[in-house]
Amino acid sequence: MMSGEAGAAVLETNDDKPKISDKTKTKFDVVIIGAGPSGYTAGIYCSRAGYDTLILSGILPGGQLVNTTEVENYPGFENSIMGPDLMIDMRKQSQKMGTTIIDDEVVDVDFRRKPFKVLTASEEYEGRAVIIATGANPRKMGLNGEETFAGKGVSYCATCDGPFFRNQEIVVVGGGDSAIEEATFLTKFATTVHIVHRRDKLRASKVMQERALNNEKIKFHWDSAVIDIKGDQKVQQAILKNLKTNEETTLEIGGLFVAIGHTPNTKIFENQIELDDQGYVVLKNSTHTNVEGIFAAGDVHDRTYRQAITAAAFGCMAAIDVDKYISESAEK
Repeated sequence: MMSGEAGAAVLETNDDKPKISDKTKTKFDVVIIGAGPSGYTAGIYCSRAGYDTLILSGILPGGQLVNTTEVENYPGFENSIMGPDLMIDMRKQSQKMGTTIIDDEVVDVDFRRKPFKVLTASEEYEGRAVIIATGANPRKMGLNGEETFAGKGVSYCATCDGPFFRNQEIVVVGGGDSAIEEATFLTKFATTVHIVHRRDKLRASKVMQERALNNEKIKFHWDSAVIDIKGDQKVQQAILKNLKTNEETTLEIGGLFVAIGHTPNTKIFENQIELDDQGYVVLKNSTHTNVEGIFAAGDVHDRTYRQAITAAAFGCMAAIDVDKYISESAEK
């Protein structure tokens, strides 16, 4: 199950964009930006610790998990749970603890001075501490069928959904480390894993390449791209096109995994906190960013695990770090 973190808007400084103003603020101890597993968990812990806590959910409360069907691997649910139901339960639990949740999109922030300012399309808020939990979105191929069959055979997480495709043929799109790692993992369940790659060689590390090339369950389709996905109620076919010969091939499959990377939702934080060359938040110590009082949790910094359970864990960690930060600040 993917972590399902919520998104954020792009920070702009042009005159026609919203800006931080001097109008009356709405003040909180902690402002959490994003409402996926990490944001909701951080809200539960911060509110339970007695802090006046606000979650700004963004344009997609619950994040990617609201588009996920059955979730089997989140602890505590013997018979699984639907992704949207899990997010609704987390939201209710956070609210029960006293967290204020506002379904509004953040359009600007000011982390250069304290208290920190966070501006949405309709209001401006202040926080003594801020937790960034805006997540990362999987890069998509841009096909209509990709949207049609999302959660119905199209997936972006082999660890999450691989067991649903036992004894079926599966397509994995991509040629980097993530794609090869996911393809290798999926051979535990699939009869055949078809790797579709636009080039004639992989970008993955040598060790991972050798592992995949020597796996008899993996078949490579070089210089190729998926141009269409077809099916009735779920994925049944992938249409491939050889980019050199223009030849088209139809594969009868049960699932298609897109593994062409993720994009962290951090545009709004450019020039505010340190980001790496791919846009992920750089952590300095536990969940601390390079700006004292600004913390991050979940896929917005985690490019390795990207699970709901790990995102929730990071949310807990960030809340505990916030508690320590505010307590120590009050003593100064």
